Amino acid sequence: MLSNKLKIRLSLLAGILSWLLFTFFDLYLLFVERYQLNIELSRMLPQIFLSTLVLSTIAFYRFSITKADSINFLDLLWRVFITGLITTIGSLLIRVFFYVFGSSNISANPLTINFLYNILIALIIVYLVSTFVVWKRLILYQKSKNLIQLWGFFEYALYGSLVFDLFGNKFLSVNFNTALIFLGGLALILSFNLKWIAYLNFKQKWKSILFILLSGIYLYHFLLNLMSFADTKALSIDLLDRVYFVSLFVFIILYAGIAILVTLFNLPTSSVFERKLQEAIDFQKLSQSIPAGQSEEQTYDILLESSMSAVFADAAWLEIKSGSANHVISRGIAKETIGDIKTTVKQEFIRKILSYQVTYEFSSAKVIGSLNHPDFKSIIAIPILVQSQQIGSLALLQEVSDAFNREMVDIITTFVNQASISIENFQLIQEALENERYKEQLKIAKSVQKSLLPSVLEHNDKFDIVAFSMAADEVGGDYYDIIEPLPGLFNLVIADVSGKGTSAAFNMAQMRGIFHSIAQSKVSPKEFTTRANLALGKCLEKSSFITAMFFVLNTIEQKICFTRAGHCPGLFYSASSKKITNLTTEGVGLGIIRNSGFDSYVEEGTISYSPGDLLLLYTDGIAEAKNHEKQQFGSEGLINSLLNHIDEPLDQMKESIIGDLVTFLDNNKLDDDYTLTLVRFK
Repeated sequence: MLSNKLKIRLSLLAGILSWLLFTFFDLYLLFVERYQLNIELSRMLPQIFLSTLVLSTIAFYRFSITKADSINFLDLLWRVFITGLITTIGSLLIRVFFYVFGSSNISANPLTINFLYNILIALIIVYLVSTFVVWKRLILYQKSKNLIQLWGFFEYALYGSLVFDLFGNKFLSVNFNTALIFLGGLALILSFNLKWIAYLNFKQKWKSILFILLSGIYLYHFLLNLMSFADTKALSIDLLDRVYFVSLFVFIILYAGIAILVTLFNLPTSSVFERKLQEAIDFQKLSQSIPAGQSEEQTYDILLESSMSAVFADAAWLEIKSGSANHVISRGIAKETIGDIKTTVKQEFIRKILSYQVTYEFSSAKVIGSLNHPDFKSIIAIPILVQSQQIGSLALLQEVSDAFNREMVDIITTFVNQASISIENFQLIQEALENERYKEQLKIAKSVQKSLLPSVLEHNDKFDIVAFSMAADEVGGDYYDIIEPLPGLFNLVIADVSGKGTSAAFNMAQMRGIFHSIAQSKVSPKEFTTRANLALGKCLEKSSFITAMFFVLNTIEQKICFTRAGHCPGLFYSASSKKITNLTTEGVGLGIIRNSGFDSYVEEGTISYSPGDLLLLYTDGIAEAKNHEKQQFGSEGLINSLLNHIDEPLDQMKESIIGDLVTFLDNNKLDDDYTLTLVRFK
């Protein structure tokens, strides 16, 4: 199948070719008629190529404004505004031409008039069709079967009007008026589908009113231009004599006018959507205020009903694993049909959810799927996880395709997460309450800390990067991260918070916030270290500090700039010399010196790298790891391990080095958190 990008290019090429052929045959026939040449050529040709221009433009914008799980309504209206602005500027240039050459013969020449008119036609088609496609996206938001059928009928009627226009019906003729009234009636009915307005806040509603109002002004400007050209009596093809274009004008004006009125009337209720989201947040607090006597069954009922209401689902079921059997609660669907639904799911991840195979976090894009079932076409499936174990699944169904989006998934995920907490609380009551409460706090802290470390390390095709981190306790204080503030420029950090446990994890979160605040822009290593020390000095306890190394990887100039704030020296392996260099510069830990004198202790280093070179960063938990004989692994052990595995792929090298460390420890417990980061330059 053709890719979406190729379809866009082909439709654009077809549109340009159609306009060139339309203009050529239109002007050629005008030339033949004016000079009375004995050449036979059908006057249907320019009409046909005008229709192909319309169809090509429709295809272009349908592929450009593609289906998406997430609809940003203001972005769509902004697209209408920008397209209208560009096309209006083009039409104004045509008016400037007539103003400049108004008294000359060239501006009165029918060939000139028709050529400029054909340019205006192309601009109007671009604006009308792009706005039509956007209006379609807005109308079909949260669509139903009846709405899809009505819209399909309207679109086919518009295509039929393209054929109708080939027979030369004049503006306000009986046939013209009949077709226009029919299409206008359909347009009026469709124009009242404005569900998207309810999801705008107060500020967004005012912006949408402005954009829609401007779209109407553009249409008014285009109509004036069309009537101005019609007054010349020199046109071979008058756009106002074509039902298709007049119908588009009517439809766009109707929808714009009704949308403005409805938006104005909805301004006092602009907080509805915010309240709906707040209800989802409030629902998440349910586990902390479970009424006495409420059972797990009641929690499941609340989850099912709330989820269906939030996403306008036609049917749903909730399945909970209970020992060897599965407990199923359903709404709007027979239990016998559930098995059929499971077999029609095509997405592999949803299959895993429905078969209890999910034990990790998921993205919202993976849980939305389509069904090949007579009654249902769309599905959302969310796993119910308790302590990283799937105990059930929630499935929501809709009768139409593409009925769900990512905003809906976020709300349902909130509900499911809340229900998971509630279910877990019911289970924890059966055990010692104080002990379980302590475990839950550690679990939450570990989950929070895990989310602070990057799940994906940014890089480009100039280098590869992998990392590994393990806490000695439930939570730890090691941190690593990388950000690309500018193309080809990467800010890399590795840090170790003094101490262990929850206090170290809290300070690690402080370090992450500071790194993301400073490293989002171009900054030198010395400037970063100085500013980080200033910020940490205001929030760390006096007894706490953080060691760190900060690097700027310049993949354009193949240079590495770095500073070391009391951290273990980084190891740099040169592929050409096959030697390892310690990256050492002067520097003290962040938060030790909390005054302006810290700057004098910061020294910046710079090295160049070549393809094949490697950078290894680590925390002291690796170097100070001890075996049963109290021997430390040390930087020597790390260097030897690196050299032994230097030719391995980066991911395998990481596993091999960690494996050497585990072998050295010989099941001895870690005394400190340990983190490893490897960068190999290509």
